[in-house]
Amino acid sequence: MEEQEIPQNEPTNSNNQGETPNQNPEETTNEEQEMAFTSRLDLSHLIKAVAAIKSQIGKVIVGQHDMVELLIISILANGHSLIEGVPGVAKTVTAKLLAKTMDVKFSRIQFTPDLMPSDILGTSIFNMKTQEFEFKPGPIFSNLVLIDEINRAPAKTQAALFEVMAERQITIDGIENVMDAPFLVFATQNPIDQEGTYALPEAQLDRFLFKINVDYPDLEDEVQILVNEHKREDADTLDEINAVLTAEKIEEYQKLIKKIIIEDHLIQYIAALVNSTRTNANLYLGASPRASIAIMNSAKAKAAIEGRDFVTPDDIKKVAMPVLRHRVIVTPEREMEGFTSDKVVSQIIETLEIPR
Repeated sequence: MEEQEIPQNEPTNSNNQGETPNQNPEETTNEEQEMAFTSRLDLSHLIKAVAAIKSQIGKVIVGQHDMVELLIISILANGHSLIEGVPGVAKTVTAKLLAKTMDVKFSRIQFTPDLMPSDILGTSIFNMKTQEFEFKPGPIFSNLVLIDEINRAPAKTQAALFEVMAERQITIDGIENVMDAPFLVFATQNPIDQEGTYALPEAQLDRFLFKINVDYPDLEDEVQILVNEHKREDADTLDEINAVLTAEKIEEYQKLIKKIIIEDHLIQYIAALVNSTRTNANLYLGASPRASIAIMNSAKAKAAIEGRDFVTPDDIKKVAMPVLRHRVIVTPEREMEGFTSDKVVSQIIETLEIPR
């Protein structure tokens, strides 16, 4: 009798005849909505370019997928990245390989304690023939600049990067020299060795879109690293990489990222997330509005490389940590108890209610 009563309790509708009870009519609606979403912006070329970059880097680098993806996001979001990790985890190599996948001007600057600002920016030299001073540009005049061991240079040299990283220009002798687009800085530093280093000031840290922490590879990846190195013999790793992007394409994709849709409730979520760092009792210094903009732009880039023209809460959560970890300072009391900025930011992300 109970088996006969079950269908009797179901609502009868002539339009639903022939449908199975488990069929969800919303599935078709969701698919149609996704098709409508993807048709608003053509992201196919961007997705193919990102896949090609990852494929080229994968010829040499084993693992480190998070670092590679975050660096690609920073390029699309037009932001600089600080890469931190112990020596030998492919920080510098990955940045050089990424630069090789792009047909742009590239320069590498090794920061040392005796490096002067003029060694980076350039200097004016007196020309005996013309009897005038001529400006000789430094290595910073490039599209992609790799600064190795950025914390090795003293404060005055680090300060030379403030203007160019924030405004993409350098003022020398009262003349503004605008950098060619795109202009991106990738910097590396070693968190372990403190002798002969100078901590980066908060003003400079805030100019980096991401701080990317790089860990050791796992056992399986390390075995593959050894196998690849053995097979490579004397071949130059850079020779294996081909350029897949031009400067013009990078600018085009950066403009496309700006068009990614983000709903008002997600904008409020980003603002609440950043605001929580300013009221958290475990933090001495919270994040600035620049962090809010950084989260929004990088979340748009994250959505785009996954083939969506709209931002989701997951996009925001995935980029929030590398955006915030270097912009907040833990109170001395909590630092003595073993708290880190990553731990506090993670707690904020987990406890803040996700908008629906």
